[in-house]
Amino acid sequence: MSERVGIIKAFAELAFSRYERATEDLKETVIGWRPLEEANNIRWILTHLSRQWNVSIPRVLEGNQEYTPEGWPENYGEIDHPLEKLLSDLEKGKSTVLSGIDKLSPADLDEEVPSRRGPTKRQSRLLISISEILHHEGQIAYLRGAIGRRRQKDLNFLA
Repeated sequence: MSERVGIIKAFAELAFSRYERATEDLKETVIGWRPLEEANNIRWILTHLSRQWNVSIPRVLEGNQEYTPEGWPENYGEIDHPLEKLLSDLEKGKSTVLSGIDKLSPADLDEEVPSRRGPTKRQSRLLISISEILHHEGQIAYLRGAIGRRRQKDLNFLA
């Protein structure tokens, strides 16, 4: 593995480890809570991350905007998946992303791949996608922290 690819993989592993800490011991009872009606809840964030790891990032890795894993439902984001299913799908996606990064060469990183904003170097798309994991990890941590503070006042909150 080249140094450039190794750095991207290390960044991805860091992002995944932060996500894993943020979701450690997560319970079904808390993933639907929102601090405001307009806010996303943890279930939405996990569903979004699952689609990103299983569809969007593999599209970047493959350079194919049409890629979809076999059996992936078109309406995945519209389904309130149980926590166990989301975590399982996320684990599959993580494995797909890391193994896909392993297959890259420096030339692959410099290749332009399709994006909504037009052709972009694969390296840039990967780094942006990985940084989004960190963004959403922070949202999950915020929501879990807010739930914890509410539980300090009300031991039965989302119990």
